[in-house]
Amino acid sequence: MKQVYVMLANGFEEIEALTVVDILRRGDVKTATVSITEEKKVVSSHGIVVEADLCFSEMKEEDAEAIVLPGGMPGTINLKEKQELMDMLTRRYEKKQLIAAICAAPGLILGDLGMLEGRNATCYPAMAEYMKGANYQKEEQVVQDEFLITACGMGAAIPFSLKILEVLKGKEVAKQVQESILYENKN
Repeated sequence: MKQVYVMLANGFEEIEALTVVDILRRGDVKTATVSITEEKKVVSSHGIVVEADLCFSEMKEEDAEAIVLPGGMPGTINLKEKQELMDMLTRRYEKKQLIAAICAAPGLILGDLGMLEGRNATCYPAMAEYMKGANYQKEEQVVQDEFLITACGMGAAIPFSLKILEVLKGKEVAKQVQESILYENKN
């Protein structure tokens, strides 16, 4: 069954990861958190322990409707060091399948993999130097370029999540969830 996988590594930014899970589940999108290790307990960048739904070895790549990469330090670096994940992202990119990354992840992961070359994207400002070949959209919170969605950081977690929901379920569902959580984007 198709679902969204939100990747968790020790040191992940909890709001960037869990807001996606919350918003997508409110929009009736099957969503699972995935520990990139064989331990379901993952510690966030602020010391919050979260139990992932799955370990990386339990997920089925063919069931991935989207892969979401939260930021956070050292979480982003830990994600990047998981070669099996980098290989999976490369396969998804070649097939033009949805990948979403926020904060440090667009630059440190997607940029490093060469996925942003000639594309519009954003990231956490301190990571802009890693956006290899991207048309960096520093004024934007969330940027979609075809099957890639990028966002600038924790403050963009809700609009980032709503954009993923919109791509998966349509504008109307995203609007319903946005209204139900009383979120008003002032940009």
